[in-house]
Amino acid sequence: MAARHDLIILAVDAASVEAQLLLDALSDALLRINGDSGRSSFDVEAATPRGGFYLARDAAGELLGCAALRPLGEADSAVGELKRMYARPGSTGVGAALLAHVEAQARQHGYQALHLSTRVANTRAVAFYAKHGYAPVIAWGKYVGAAQSTCLGKTL
Repeated sequence: MAARHDLIILAVDAASVEAQLLLDALSDALLRINGDSGRSSFDVEAATPRGGFYLARDAAGELLGCAALRPLGEADSAVGELKRMYARPGSTGVGAALLAHVEAQARQHGYQALHLSTRVANTRAVAFYAKHGYAPVIAWGKYVGAAQSTCLGKTL
């Protein structure tokens, strides 16, 4: 798949209006797929020097997707956590570009691996991450024993 050359990815405040529009769209999509919006798993106040919230837009400024990065566990963790990854339906290549951007940011922040959790029912997401080198990892936190979730990771 060709990279999108008209894509602009910038770090923004997760509490911004634009970020909230995409987070709401993601929550609505997850609610349809999983029966759970996932909102409880992401706190916009949890800004960290070793992470960020990223928005993708096209050259015309249209919002196309978002993703967040934060340390998994302690602030000095070697593992980063990918959160609230979303690409608008029909926005080909946006998810891959966002994922590559977050992986690059994670490396810059000194993470050795990137982990995420998604719902087993979200087969598109599971297949997307597998295609990009993510494999099952041991569950953490609230995902331990959660049969509806799958925890995936990739060494950076």
